[in-house]
Amino acid sequence: MSNLPLNNEFDRSPNNLDAFWMPFTWNRKYKKEPLMLTSAKGMHYTTIEGNQVLDGTAGLWCCNAGHACERITTAVQETIAKLDFAPTFQLGHPLAFELASRVTAMLDGYDHMFFCNSGSEAVDSALKIALAYHRARGEGQRTRLIGRERGYHGTGFGGISVGGIVKNRNVFGTLLAGVDHLPHTHNLEKQAYTKGQPEWGAHLADDLERICALHDPSTIAAVIVEPMAGSTGVLMPPKGYLEKLRAICDKHGILLIFDEVITGFGRLGTPFAVDKFGVKPDLITCAKGLTNGTIPMGGVICREGIYKAFEDAADNDPSSSIELFHGYTYSGHPVAAAAGLATLETYKEEGLFERAQELEEYWGNAAHNLKGTRHVIDIRNLGLIGAIELESRPGEVGKRAYEAFRKCFDKGVLVRVTGDIIALSPPLIIEKGQIDQIFETIQTVLNDLD
Repeated sequence: MSNLPLNNEFDRSPNNLDAFWMPFTWNRKYKKEPLMLTSAKGMHYTTIEGNQVLDGTAGLWCCNAGHACERITTAVQETIAKLDFAPTFQLGHPLAFELASRVTAMLDGYDHMFFCNSGSEAVDSALKIALAYHRARGEGQRTRLIGRERGYHGTGFGGISVGGIVKNRNVFGTLLAGVDHLPHTHNLEKQAYTKGQPEWGAHLADDLERICALHDPSTIAAVIVEPMAGSTGVLMPPKGYLEKLRAICDKHGILLIFDEVITGFGRLGTPFAVDKFGVKPDLITCAKGLTNGTIPMGGVICREGIYKAFEDAADNDPSSSIELFHGYTYSGHPVAAAAGLATLETYKEEGLFERAQELEEYWGNAAHNLKGTRHVIDIRNLGLIGAIELESRPGEVGKRAYEAFRKCFDKGVLVRVTGDIIALSPPLIIEKGQIDQIFETIQTVLNDLD
């Protein structure tokens, strides 16, 4: 019998926390007052002390079907016992092909999917596909990439280059050359307390024309945006904004990329934000909800014609064989693919996308009931996503929201904070009573917070 510690009950004795350099974490603060999760089921985490914590964030925007779903767990267990790994360089296995077929079938007009391991890798893959696509079509001069201020596209060098969150960029050098940024879409004066998409702000897309004129549109390969920006504090697209971006990209032959790592797989009450907003990009990045957070996996979904350009270029070059020199050891990993297939079945069988749509109004009303609560300066919502923006303490941006996060956790509710914004994105299995619990807890905490 194995003596590996993973087979035993968690050791609750004091542990050495020094070795793990935690991501996006105030490590010095955390390790003085650690919060430890040891198990999860349905809507709840269990802490090392044995307390139940309601998950108001679906982990990190990823556990859309809740935790420890039996169908997904079984699929992972059975697959890892049968096919723990299979390379996808010049070889294949059935699960990856089936998952790609299932995902592309969810979207009208998309026919290929490239697999990777995370949202960050999906973004870098999409940017490389965009650059290589133009080269395959004989427009290799298209090398510029356009992102957006306050955009989050993961932590690869491509992603932080097109991203627009200052602290994700400012200590890592000059990043990729030839990148420019659109203005972000959030304006507190014009949009505060909006339910759904703001009426004001569509004109901000017109700045893409200014960027095109500055650089020459024939040098621009792609524009990448989150259809709804999540990690920067839940910023909604103004009505007509995405449509304008699509029209300008079409006018100048620029590819449009939607980063749907957060919005994909039901978060907005539809399979993708593409369906919610009715705007079709050329490439869609996804991850998180693809496997319900169970096994790391990401992907790039390509509209019809993208892959064919690579195929045609290879057919016309006698020396060519491989269409795209890009990939990862774990692209299309069999256990991740099995988790993805089981996740899609879970969404379908339990009607979770429809459930999110049905709960959207109740969720939004519950969020906006916090208007007038101490420290609150804005509330916004769409689908099963919400944001409560707090007034910052002078010279201490983010400290008030961080304290709210800790106090909510102590009261049995997990929220996420970015700056002084409380961001919420619960599993789609949430009940109305649990929605009430989340917002009542936040209200109590804020009213008692300095």
